[in-house]
Amino acid sequence: MSERVRPPEDIPAGEFFTRWIGDAVAGDSDRRSKLGGTEATVEFELTGNPAPVGTWTVQITGGRVSGREGAAPEADLHVRVDEATWRDLNAGRISAPEALLRRRVHVRGSFLLALKLHLILG
Repeated sequence: MSERVRPPEDIPAGEFFTRWIGDAVAGDSDRRSKLGGTEATVEFELTGNPAPVGTWTVQITGGRVSGREGAAPEADLHVRVDEATWRDLNAGRISAPEALLRRRVHVRGSFLLALKLHLILG
């Protein structure tokens, strides 16, 4: 398997969630096949210090991923992560399972969907 495409280190969160992840999944047949028939809404809350960075909604449908700014009215999974951890995930310095075990990523909702986070992030 080839090395996964990673976002630029300095990518703004809004660009990542609204454009980059959709393009990355669309261009990666391995990610698309692993998402399979997943139909889900994931809300990402990115925290900062001292102020929050923002909230984005990511829709997974038919092996495709799209994102928009703002909270989801009803999410299957809510993910809260600090900006530094989010950047570490995208750069491959930490894996999604490791971040979950270290409590650097907090999830509420579908645990099975949480296990697929690595297919969406970095």
